[in-house]
Amino acid sequence: AAGLALLRAGLATGPAACLAAHRRPAPPYAAGPAAAALGATAMIDVSDGLVQDLGHIAAASGVRVDLRSAALRPHPALVEAVEALARAGASPRSPLDHMLAGGEDHALVAAFPAGTALPPEWTVIGTVAEGNGVTVDGTAPELPGWDHFR
Repeated sequence: AAGLALLRAGLATGPAACLAAHRRPAPPYAAGPAAAALGATAMIDVSDGLVQDLGHIAAASGVRVDLRSAALRPHPALVEAVEALARAGASPRSPLDHMLAGGEDHALVAAFPAGTALPPEWTVIGTVAEGNGVTVDGTAPELPGWDHFR
């Protein structure tokens, strides 16, 4: 999403990693079957924003997904893109906001049984609990993500 925001703001020479990710996505196709083999109980692509897409899993499963913002470490190119957008007056969003609601990430997020040993390409970013919806550090986020039906 940061790459798209850079292009929309006329910053086509912004951080190359963000622009390349937007122009030529590289979905981790092999991660899906690998996650299934590890026992993933739910999985979705993160194309509409992390919160939005995890919300689909939470609703379908009747659970609450609690994300930990400290586990969501932005890539340096994202930080650079957000700074460039701010300098251009094009976006007030923080790197965390982009990670939570930006979308266009072409990545996967999955739920695994507690105690599953995950390979390095997977990062634990939260937990699943009783309840409904998605929270970030215990609070419902204000940025929803992309909704095709809005």
